[in-house]
Amino acid sequence: MSTALTPVTGSRAHWALVDCLTLVRRTLLNYRRNPVAILWQLGFPIVSVLLYGFVFGSAMRVPGGGDYRAFLMPGMFTMAMAFGLMNTAVAVVTDSGKGVVDRFRSMPMAPSAVATGRALSDLLIATAELTVLAATALAIGWTSNGGPGATLLGFGLILLLRFSLIWAGVWCGLVLPNAEAAGALYAVVFPLTMISSVYVAPSLMPSWLAPVAAWNPISSTVTATRELFGNPGAGGGSWIEQHAVLMAVVWPLALVALFLPLAVRRYQALSR
Repeated sequence: MSTALTPVTGSRAHWALVDCLTLVRRTLLNYRRNPVAILWQLGFPIVSVLLYGFVFGSAMRVPGGGDYRAFLMPGMFTMAMAFGLMNTAVAVVTDSGKGVVDRFRSMPMAPSAVATGRALSDLLIATAELTVLAATALAIGWTSNGGPGATLLGFGLILLLRFSLIWAGVWCGLVLPNAEAAGALYAVVFPLTMISSVYVAPSLMPSWLAPVAAWNPISSTVTATRELFGNPGAGGGSWIEQHAVLMAVVWPLALVALFLPLAVRRYQALSR
């Protein structure tokens, strides 16, 4: 009798967690059966590291001096997380187009599990990608001079940005009609990473472009991680650059506050 009287709220929370973990397992199994997808996601950042670090690196300047590869790596870490938005959007729109999302909605499972399962699985995959990129960076001579605590905080801020972009990707995946349209997000994400401090410090850009790059949310994360890692070129004269660590928290929270409700509303509207 005591088992039958278990509170409903506790039971719902338990099954919401179980359903979430089930969908996480499904996503990870898909990657296990299709390892090319992971290799593709890692390939572009690694090639970019080699291209900019070794081919163009000797021609690039760092404000205040310093090794360009040490300046570049925090930007590469953040860029990889930004491009993850497209991976999330493609995965969601593919499931939606194949009727998988509708199938989930017809099953006796927690409605929140579809979104939370996607968010958690993508965050786990992003952590694995970041680990591989960090190993690549160490192999070419990059080091963090900020100490263990600052280094962990820097990587935490990078994953926080990725977490916020997951919800933007979920919303885009629910809005866009097909995987081809989701892949076209490259035309949006690529300029956002280029007009930022990923490759070049805003102070070296034209005066009309520098404020745009400095106020780019990606730039706040890049500048903050350079500061925490003790890498060159972290500083800047503008307010946004002087408070990069603060804004590396504020920007992602603002993105979550914007896109999470939009994604939930769009998901609820699918049944109407």
